[in-house]
Amino acid sequence: MPRKYDKVIFVCTGNTCRSPMAEALLKNLIQEDEFEIRSRGLIVLFSEPINPKSEEVLKNHNIPIDGHTTKQFKASEVTESTLILTMTYKQKLKLMLDYGIESNIYSIKEYVGEIGDVVDPYGGTLLDYEECFEELALLVKKTMYQLMREV
Repeated sequence: MPRKYDKVIFVCTGNTCRSPMAEALLKNLIQEDEFEIRSRGLIVLFSEPINPKSEEVLKNHNIPIDGHTTKQFKASEVTESTLILTMTYKQKLKLMLDYGIESNIYSIKEYVGEIGDVVDPYGGTLLDYEECFEELALLVKKTMYQLMREV
């Protein structure tokens, strides 16, 4: 039986911290031939690499993130079988309003039955990035289990 989703797009503000960490975490948990896994930003004025602190935290946990560059969210990448997971409820609303997306869009916490937002570590200390990683690691694991249940 085919799965409900074949693509997952994680979205955060600039695609430099939270969404690339979530993308890397999910890719590390499941085979990418099962799902296309991407991350995008709401505001990406020019392409740049992942935030150095995000990269350091991922490397400290042996999670590969080779060659990530920031990319702007585009509605053209979304199909009926795309799951969009934002880091905050406001980001979800912005995508819904700006792109007219009405289904298969959740904040990551909402998708796994929790409330609240994933706090942006941008500009913070390495410990802030580590705390964000730890929170995302648990949320992404819950996301994986939820994805596997949905057909």
